[in-house]
Parts: sequence; structure tokens; C-alpha cells
Amino acid sequence: MVWISSRWKIVVMVGPALILFSVFVVYPVVYSMGFSLTKFQGFGTPEFIGFKNYLALADDPFFWQSLQNTIIILVVSIVLLVPLSFGLALLLRRKIPGGAGMRALVFGPAIIAPILIGLIWVFILDPKIGLINRLLAGIGIPPVQWIGGDILTPYAVSAVFIWSSIGFAMTIFYAGLQVLPEDVMEASSLDGATGWQQLRYVTVPMMRETFAIVAILLITNVFKIFELVYMLTGGGPVHRSDTLVSYMYFVTFTNQQYGSGMAIAVIVTVLSAIVSIGYLVLSRERKIA
Repeated sequence: MVWISSRWKIVVMVGPALILFSVFVVYPVVYSMGFSLTKFQGFGTPEFIGFKNYLALADDPFFWQSLQNTIIILVVSIVLLVPLSFGLALLLRRKIPGGAGMRALVFGPAIIAPILIGLIWVFILDPKIGLINRLLAGIGIPPVQWIGGDILTPYAVSAVFIWSSIGFAMTIFYAGLQVLPEDVMEASSLDGATGWQQLRYVTVPMMRETFAIVAILLITNVFKIFELVYMLTGGGPVHRSDTLVSYMYFVTFTNQQYGSGMAIAVIVTVLSAIVSIGYLVLSRERKIA
């Protein structure tokens, strides 16, 4: 009887969350998978066409361009955002004058709506009216195509994404640093470990789980980037600056090709899961090694 009552307690506690997760996550994903196998333009009855939408995407150069842009943003963000946010957390952990104010200042962009962040950075990066090019013109440097061009746009979007996300990642690292056992740190100091040795051999290994959390959140957020691209470039010119989600929006709601749009959504979900699981597997193997 005790086991039965404990089981029902678990069911009662987990049940509501499981229902909400199923309704708002599992069902939309399954629904999208079904629609990705159809030809549907928003009216009439969907026509089942199998995997033709996926085969059409394989021959779509704009899809591959959006995938390339998303991968560039993901790689740049992982390479820069994780160490920068961890370094900021280490710095702000020290008891320095104004530390609380600095933490609030760094965290500030994380609470601004992404569409407003995009609007702010338009006035900084725009090739014609942007602040950076105006400053460059003042010292005789010709304007640079920061956004809307062939090369720099994904890197500019990466910079804006890092600026908007670094405070959130820093907060997670800061919380992880706060719960590190002080006795271990003191023991390493007594053993003669330098600050760099403590960081490399004590702090970082004990925060592997925190690094994994930050990385997974970063990966999922990169695969959801839409508002920044929508405000900065609108995906132009000719979809050269689209990400997967912004191109999905164009295909679904502008071209009204709902089946193709759902196929892109499924691909985004699968890629996000593969990259996240791959990172977890690699981090676990390193931990075992």
C-alpha cells in the first residue's frame, strides 16, 4: 500500500507537467511531422505527397544558405559566448566595488525583447544609417556592409546574439560558481596550486554540468533565432542572411507553402536534438576520460 500511495503521489505531481508538455510540445511536433508530408497552402484539404517536401528542400539553394548561416552563428556563438560569459562570471564573483551594479548591467540585454534588440542594432550596423559606419566615415574609412551582405551578416547576427545572451549565460555560471565547495578550493591553495591551476584542474572540472546546461541552452536558442534576422535584414538580400527559422517563416507564411515550412521545422528540431545530444555525449566521454 505504501508503494501504491507513493506511486500515485508521483503521478499527481508529475501529471500536470506531463500533460502540458504533451499538449504544447509533443503534439505540435507530431502535428508538424504529419503536415510536412503534405502539400497544403492554407485552404482546402492537405494532399499527402510523402517526402517530396524534403526532396525539394535538398535542391533549394536558399535552404542550404539558411542552414549555412545558422551553423556559422552556432559555431561563433559557442566559441565566443561560453568562455566570455564564464570569464565574466569569474570576474564578477570577486568582491569589487560596484559588482552588483555590473551584474545587473551585463544581465540587462537578456530581459529585452529580441525584436527590440534587433531594432536597436539596426541603427548601429545598418550600412547607410548605422552608427559604426558614420564613425568610420569620420576617419576616412569607406562604409562596411555589416548586415545585408554576402559575408559579414551571419557574423554580425552572431555578435548581436552574443551581446543579448551573455548576461543570461553569465548568470548561470555565476550561480554555479557560488555553490562550489570552499574546502576544495582551500585545499588546492594549501597544496600550492596557482590561480590558473585552480581554474583548470578544480573549478572547470567541477562545473562540467553547468557548462553543459549553458551549451544546450545556447544551441537551442541559436536554432530559434528569428526576430534578430527579421529586424536586421528581413532575410535579404535574396535570402542570403536568412537563418533556418526565418526562412521557414518566409516559406510558410509568405509563400503559403505550409508543408514545406513544416518540413523545415522538423529539420530544425532534429538538428537541434542531434547537436545537443552530441554535445552531451562528448562532454560525458571527456568526464569519464
